Amino acid sequence: MMDLKSLSGAVEQIATEKGIPPEKVMGAIEAAIAAAYKKEYRKRSEIIRAKIDSKTGEIGFFQVKTVVDPSMVRIVSEEEETKEPTPAEEAEGVLPRYNPDRHIFLEEAKQFKKNAALEEELEFPLETHEDFGRIAAQTAKQVILQNLREAERSSIRDEFADKEGEIVSGVIQRFERGNVYVNLGRAMGIMYPNESIPGEHYRMGDRMRFFVFAVQNDVRRPGIVLSRSHPSFVAKLFELEVPEIADGTVEIKQIAREAGSRTKIAVYSNEEGVDPVGSAVGQRGTRVMAVTNELGNEKIDIIEWSEDPEKFIGNAISPAKAKLVEILPRREARVLVAEDQLSLAIGKGGQNVRLAAKLTGWKIDVRSQSNPDEVQEGGIASAEEEAGPPPAEEEKKEKESGNVESQEEQKELENKNVEEK
Repeated sequence: MMDLKSLSGAVEQIATEKGIPPEKVMGAIEAAIAAAYKKEYRKRSEIIRAKIDSKTGEIGFFQVKTVVDPSMVRIVSEEEETKEPTPAEEAEGVLPRYNPDRHIFLEEAKQFKKNAALEEELEFPLETHEDFGRIAAQTAKQVILQNLREAERSSIRDEFADKEGEIVSGVIQRFERGNVYVNLGRAMGIMYPNESIPGEHYRMGDRMRFFVFAVQNDVRRPGIVLSRSHPSFVAKLFELEVPEIADGTVEIKQIAREAGSRTKIAVYSNEEGVDPVGSAVGQRGTRVMAVTNELGNEKIDIIEWSEDPEKFIGNAISPAKAKLVEILPRREARVLVAEDQLSLAIGKGGQNVRLAAKLTGWKIDVRSQSNPDEVQEGGIASAEEEAGPPPAEEEKKEKESGNVESQEEQKELENKNVEEK
């Protein structure tokens, strides 16, 4: 018989510390006791279940058998019965072997329970034992720890499943093989190198915001994948800063991003009289500045979305101003700008026109209004085009800084730069 008061106290404590429902903790304890009982007194092939009476504290042990009929199982010889099933036998579609330790035919089951049904589990009481050997006790300990870990992982997955696609705050805890591990409170998140912002510094102890990119069920991999380079991270930051976006008055229609360098977002107002661009920018640029600061001064162009391709494409090459937009076959467009706006429209390394093409989904050809027949270097971009090398200034900054794993590495890098100079 178990001391119910002590057991209840331990269950409540574990449940509170791990954030697991008390019934799952009790289930883990019962599974551990059943494993110890089976190790000491029963056969490996049997399924044993233990139950703790919540009123008396007494422990009951049961052998579990599933009700079957001959069409649901394969009858094998006694010699085959002793052999372990092969992978082919365990494959989907192959009937399980009949095992008298685990199965009971329907006719026999009805002798114990009149209304027994196929696939129902029947419990057969076993002799009670409370003295378990050292090996059995060790097995029980392993089972309870494993079950608690699984219950805790399941609880964390359930909690963060609702946060997938949202922003969370966490403290950077450690670095490993280029991955950044983030303490999110009850859980540990991971940000892979390709999900970080190029050139951004990460130091242990820093609290930062992250986009929850995915919540995985695979126990062999970190469960919560974080990102700061995902385009949706920018959208969620604007939701936090702009009430009109949060309540749906203003909608973010499209985003094109080259993390760490530049982002273009297209906004649209669902309510007449509300300026979508002005709402996103904020008074004196306070709202967009807050987002920019979070992203390490990444440049953000906010443009108005339009159903009219000519107008949308013309807006998309902002901050340059289009003089004329010609719509061509095969979702292509030619944009003519003033000669002094040409470099602004194309951008460093063709970045501005490349982001405009991604934003609109059109292939864009930027040319000078004074010389429309001349193709400009870097002036043509398609929606599927990959990001080119970063602009010269960003490239220099990235080489000098990079993602550092500790303050010691940063000092070593700075000393190296001084020696080279």
